Amino acid sequence: MNHESIPAGTRIGHVHLKVSDLERAIGFYRDLLGFELVTRFGEAAAFLSAGGYHHHIGLNVWESRGGSPPPPGSTGLYHFAINYPERRDLARALKRLLDAGWPIDGASDHGTHEAIYLHDPDHNGIELAWDRDPGEWPRLGGRPTFTRRPLDFDGLLAELESPVTG
Repeated sequence: MNHESIPAGTRIGHVHLKVSDLERAIGFYRDLLGFELVTRFGEAAAFLSAGGYHHHIGLNVWESRGGSPPPPGSTGLYHFAINYPERRDLARALKRLLDAGWPIDGASDHGTHEAIYLHDPDHNGIELAWDRDPGEWPRLGGRPTFTRRPLDFDGLLAELESPVTG
């Protein structure tokens, strides 16, 4: 089977989630994670964004109002990633979660990026991440490789104490 790779500039533009309670989901993504509410379709759907994009996150209750998360052992979304442009932005997100008492499932320094794992109110998995410059990525045979070192929480939060540069 001959296949052609998709263009290197291709990216995943947004995630659209089925949720059980639209107001609760909007509250999480807007008030806790900081996305802006762009538009809503009554009590059925909402679209949120960062920086004026049409939407990064779509939420709806079209088929899921009052529903429960998928049971363990079923297929579906494992997690989606929210990538922050600067390490300081990831630190801000972590501080907001800690200040709100929101539970964190795990965290890792993968060498290529730092990651914090959590779930939204509907138990959708989320990875909050900051990518290192590709020149810093660990490589094996010329390809990026991942590590699973513990995340340096103190070092990450220290980003909030250092002066902003640039």
